[in-house]
Amino acid sequence: MSKEAAAAVLTPEPLAELGRVCDLVADPVLDDFTTPEALEILGDVEVLVTGWGCPPLDSAALAAAPRLRAVVHTAGSVHGHVTGECWDRGIEVASAAAANALPVAEYTVAMILLTGKRAFERARDYRATRDREDWLSTPPDVGNFGRTVGILSASLIGRRVIELLSPFDLGVLLHDPYVTGAEAAELGVEAVGLDELFARADVVSVHTPLLPATRGLVSRELLASMRPDAVLINTARGAVVDQDALAEITAAGRIRAVLDVTDPEVLPPEHPLWASDNVLITPHLAGSQGNEWRRLADLAVAEVVRWASGAGFAHPVRRDTLGRTA
Repeated sequence: MSKEAAAAVLTPEPLAELGRVCDLVADPVLDDFTTPEALEILGDVEVLVTGWGCPPLDSAALAAAPRLRAVVHTAGSVHGHVTGECWDRGIEVASAAAANALPVAEYTVAMILLTGKRAFERARDYRATRDREDWLSTPPDVGNFGRTVGILSASLIGRRVIELLSPFDLGVLLHDPYVTGAEAAELGVEAVGLDELFARADVVSVHTPLLPATRGLVSRELLASMRPDAVLINTARGAVVDQDALAEITAAGRIRAVLDVTDPEVLPPEHPLWASDNVLITPHLAGSQGNEWRRLADLAVAEVVRWASGAGFAHPVRRDTLGRTA
């Protein structure tokens, strides 16, 4: 991983825990597998603990690591560094994606509830006027009672959002082509088609990974079909949404949007989404940050402990599902 990632995530406490179950080579942090120092270290490695900034584990890197048997990733997606050669060699892979899903789900639920109360717009108006509105004249479409939430994809994050929404008086729809009606019922949601999800929901939350099949999935037609004043929340990847169409439709006042991701990140200064009063853009902060990094480290350490004991990974990443996960 990068030295910055190691300093942020692998603080002394989790490093000490790792040192109790394995012979730990923690310094130097490997951010390049081609240096003489790295090649010497890789020759003895059985487990790699990886993170943001990890170089690809390609054939050359794996040739230098003949004893490597497992990779434990302290972040979410392993697409950037775990290659087909790893699977070919039977190397086991685990990821802290489940731990990283929780803060994203928390952010999503917070935004669902805050947009239901129109908190951002009303706070802006309050600051401008210094005059509190008559609360008894609040329009009947403000609030969260009986609101309908649409979840696009029952990913790890999508499932955590569904779980966290369960105490609230909300109806939840789900579109995921890999989830059956019976499975949706077990989750406590209603399975619907993609068009129906966008047409019925008061808020649509996007949790689908960016794959060739999902690029631009949230199209102009789907955005235009959303209910007036509905909200689109995107914590997945910016390219899943037709961003030009979103800019036009939000600028026209048809719908609102909360975007933690854009395409590109960061948007150019002149991009119309910056100027839209109906759009809130946050700097990709929904995922683990600050003290939440410890959750990632704790999960990774627990996986190494399980693996070393022979129990196997609790959060394995499997080759057969990699093509439809983040």
